[in-house]
Amino acid sequence: MKSKLGNGDFAAQNREQVLEHMQESQIDVLVIGGGITGAGIALDAAARGMKVALVEMQDYAAGTSSRSTKLVHGGLRYLKQFEVGVVAEVGKERAIVYENGPHVTTPEWMLLPLYKGGTFGKFSTSIGLRVYDFLAGVKRKERREMLSAADTLSKEPLLKRDGLKGGGYYVEYRTDDARLTIEVMKKAVEKGALAVNYARVETLSYGNDGMITGALVKDNISGAQYELKAAKIINATGPWVDDIREMDGSKKGKTLRLTKGVHLVFDKSRFPLRQAVYFDTPDGRMVFAIPRAGKTYFGTTDTNYKGNTVNPVMTLEDRTYLLQAVNFMFPELKLVESDVESSWAGLRPLIQQEGKSPSEISRRDEIFVSDSGLISIAGGKLTGYRKMAETVVDKVVELLGQEGSGLQFAKGDTKSIPMSGGDLGGSGGFESFVNKKTAEGSKFGFSKEESKFLAERYGSNVDQLFKLAQSTAEWAVAFKLPLMLAVQLRYAIEAEMAVKPADFFIRRTGDLFFRIDHVKQWKEAAMSAMAELLGWSEEQYAVYSAELEEKLVEAVEPLRS
Repeated sequence: MKSKLGNGDFAAQNREQVLEHMQESQIDVLVIGGGITGAGIALDAAARGMKVALVEMQDYAAGTSSRSTKLVHGGLRYLKQFEVGVVAEVGKERAIVYENGPHVTTPEWMLLPLYKGGTFGKFSTSIGLRVYDFLAGVKRKERREMLSAADTLSKEPLLKRDGLKGGGYYVEYRTDDARLTIEVMKKAVEKGALAVNYARVETLSYGNDGMITGALVKDNISGAQYELKAAKIINATGPWVDDIREMDGSKKGKTLRLTKGVHLVFDKSRFPLRQAVYFDTPDGRMVFAIPRAGKTYFGTTDTNYKGNTVNPVMTLEDRTYLLQAVNFMFPELKLVESDVESSWAGLRPLIQQEGKSPSEISRRDEIFVSDSGLISIAGGKLTGYRKMAETVVDKVVELLGQEGSGLQFAKGDTKSIPMSGGDLGGSGGFESFVNKKTAEGSKFGFSKEESKFLAERYGSNVDQLFKLAQSTAEWAVAFKLPLMLAVQLRYAIEAEMAVKPADFFIRRTGDLFFRIDHVKQWKEAAMSAMAELLGWSEEQYAVYSAELEEKLVEAVEPLRS
């Protein structure tokens, strides 16, 4: 069944046709990796008029880009390490991300409590936050305030009172990292890029001169293989950058150092946090506690990692450490293991720096060009994805020019390109847009609350979901699904290339993290509906069902090492 919605090139039903198109086309740039870095590169290159193909061995954002602290933040912590350039760049970039996608990015006032004997002193924090505001080009209304102890407690009464001297109050930006990645990818496809998930690079291809010319790609769903040719190949695989470099025979010099971050999710009834808080733990690490959608999430750990890169999970040690940290800062809560509703673990692909602890390693990005011409991008932060992409594509243009390829491309300028769903006239138009769509939704069978939710999540794409409602109503009844869920499920499949139930419940909605009971309630009905839409075999149904069950267990049960 072919997609009837939106850009058919980004429908799960059309994956094989897209792969065939990639094989038949002369590609300018082949991007390996479908996280935020790869998505940003695909958009930048497509916007310049390049013929772009992107392959991702898992689902989009399934690696690091759905497992972050879910903040587009300016990196206040890097001032401590005198990473002034990083703070200046990502601070300015977060404002661009917000303007281009206000439906996936929200300003969030952050409270930094200051304690006697803590990492941050009152004077140094005041100066640090002022420098931070200056470097990051923070808007006047979002500039930092310094608070007394009493004012700090009035913002967040759950905080530990003992030794509290005051607080810093400044703005960060909360995001849905996976949806941010999907929206950037959708915009790249809109601009002409070809992108496919569950497509793994098996081998790299080379010409007689030893220069890289393409890759043999396997469709992990059908098993078919495709020979892709491209003028330039970019390795944007995050934690797997060194694996691709090894495949290329160019893993030398600087290498990756993976660190793991874990977050725990609590129901707001058990952790009724009013205010996002950023604080240091007794061992000097910095962690966040952030309210979101009736939940509070807390993290992160920062430990060296050498395990399974595809599926890092919370361990007993991770959970114990975080519970101790949260109870240290919020002593009245007395949170225990059974209070943890869900969790996620993610890897940070940092560039190795000898003698530094995980928390001290620079988050700077670097580009490596191998002797064969493979371009690899490593390091960096979610917030800086657009600038990283621009730098990589500039390098592609430079190399093509040096080789006398004759290919001519425009200068990159993605600053003013809204991501998919972001055609709202910038952040200033978002509230009025949501109000308008909240009122409109009742015509399509949605309550005001549901309409508001859809407008806030999907931005200017909400009209596509509204249009789907009429043709989805009967289908929803047949599979015993609420219309709200059925419409999002169809949209995820037909316009966001969701292939498996885990794609939908983890990366298209975030429900496995923030509404885990909802996932348990509707998983069977949703899988039956997906099986019908995508024509799954009984074997596929069993495999995808088991995979989702495994994710539900991992979210709650720690690995006992």
